[in-house]
Amino acid sequence: MIKFKYVILYVEDVEKSMNFYQDTFGTTIKFITPEKDYGELITGETTLSFASISLASSNIKQGFLSSKSVEKPFGIELGFTTDDVESLLEKAIKNGAVLYENIAVKPWGQKVAYIKDPDHYLVEICTEIQ
Repeated sequence: MIKFKYVILYVEDVEKSMNFYQDTFGTTIKFITPEKDYGELITGETTLSFASISLASSNIKQGFLSSKSVEKPFGIELGFTTDDVESLLEKAIKNGAVLYENIAVKPWGQKVAYIKDPDHYLVEICTEIQ
């Protein structure tokens, strides 16, 4: 059996990044190493994880683009659903995110907004698709 288990974001400060997601989206910290170079959040069946740039560099010998090395975010996003996009968007910005695309209502009725988290990763805040 194959299972999609986790996504790892490479960040400068693992603890700070995890705290943003905990404080904004109500996730719970499952694990963080004593060195604070790797950690996991409880987000449902798939774990959202964080690794320090230095730890990631030791694993990925050929190198990678840092999320801060480009002006625009990568062409990938994390998605969080809520019944109150406005309040969650406001909370995310208060906690250090930057508004990237303001709230829009899609033709199918879904509310969608985009932020860049403090590490410049793109995050979608939206209502469920009905």
